[in-house]
Amino acid sequence: MDRKTINKHQRDYANTNANARTLAGRRPEWLKVKLPTGKNYTEVKNLVKKNKLNTVCEEAKCPNIAECWNRRTATFMILGDTCTRSCGFCNIKVGLPTHLDLDEPRRVAEAVAQLQLNHAVITSVNRDELRDGGARIFSETVRLIRESTPGCTIEILIPDFKGYEPAFETIMKNPPDILNHNLETVAPLYHVVRPQAKYERSLDLIEWFHNHGLKTKSGIMVGIGENQDQVIDLMHDLVEHNCEILTIGQYLQPTVNHLPVDRFVSPEEFAFYKQEGLKMGFAVVESGPLVRSSYHADKQARLVSVGN
Repeated sequence: MDRKTINKHQRDYANTNANARTLAGRRPEWLKVKLPTGKNYTEVKNLVKKNKLNTVCEEAKCPNIAECWNRRTATFMILGDTCTRSCGFCNIKVGLPTHLDLDEPRRVAEAVAQLQLNHAVITSVNRDELRDGGARIFSETVRLIRESTPGCTIEILIPDFKGYEPAFETIMKNPPDILNHNLETVAPLYHVVRPQAKYERSLDLIEWFHNHGLKTKSGIMVGIGENQDQVIDLMHDLVEHNCEILTIGQYLQPTVNHLPVDRFVSPEEFAFYKQEGLKMGFAVVESGPLVRSSYHADKQARLVSVGN
């Protein structure tokens, strides 16, 4: 599917979603957050800028940036700031990257050491123009963090690498403690939400890394057009593919050019998903309106006994 067709599907979806148009600007109280401030927030922000790094916290306009940065935690985004995919929910810049920064792993490792992190989260844009999707940069980043901050546990949130198994093997040369790969949404919505991804391919990736000894994690957003039964089906699929940690949060439309919010999911429904997920066999379910993939990631690592 080419970019023009993808954009048409996404526009059609938005134009036919009458319910979403009535929600514009009507965010409920439980989704309102304070503007980011605080001494630690400022220090982390300055460190990121000084080291010429990108964070998904800023690029994706995460609502938890104040809480996380004031706890001196951040999710570093490697492989640049330009993504080769055009997902309907994501605010990261889309285009064809022209540069691969081989020094980036060193700068990330230095930042982790300066922040004295106990748990580091590393994610990336999609780099489909690279044969390995950038796996070697992930691997090198993990290696250097291990060297600079030996006691720090590491979680990586990876793209699907188009299912290219040699890329998976590159990751395992310097394995993280937790392997995270987000499904993002239910299978029936992939054609508009993740048009260049494949639901089954993502499930297979999670199982592959579980079978190679890693703790596995995934995340989804709700309120983008799915229904409750579809969420439960997705959760069953993840458990069957040996996913151990699940995060569920409310989708928030980053700009008018992105897919609209279909509904604001109640805190009670989020609590229901957590209860059901734990019954199914997930070790950890982080479910709430403002939950994002790396929210409380350090606490989740302790709960699954990483680094103990």
